[in-house]
Amino acid sequence: MQSSRRIDAAAVLLRTTVGVMFVAHAALKYFVFTLPGTWKFFESLGLPGALGYVTFAAELLGGLLLIAGIRTRIVALALTPFLIGATWAHAGNGWLFTSPKGGWEYPAFWTVALVVQALLGDGAYALRPSSAAPATQRA
Repeated sequence: MQSSRRIDAAAVLLRTTVGVMFVAHAALKYFVFTLPGTWKFFESLGLPGALGYVTFAAELLGGLLLIAGIRTRIVALALTPFLIGATWAHAGNGWLFTSPKGGWEYPAFWTVALVVQALLGDGAYALRPSSAAPATQRA
């Protein structure tokens, strides 16, 4: 497999996986924690409760855009501050995410994955590429 095809394959695999993870976390906030519960959690962190709703919307919309491959670089960079915030929120819980209330390594890794996605771009099967030429022509 050519290098540019491997890059396209890696980008689409990462893009869809990260997108599904965001949609899953939005669903968790909606169906399990509920939006009012998410509001209260954000307040318990000393943050405005409304930021919980903004986070839910960003996770849902951003995840769907990543899955579809629409403006992948921009979406990945726009979601990065939310994961930096999640890393901060879990920083006091220890390293492992299996710790009570979750550790910080998982959101930190997810943050790095978003930065890598922003560097890789859309990959294959994107509905609206974030650049004019596919990676196979950019290389």
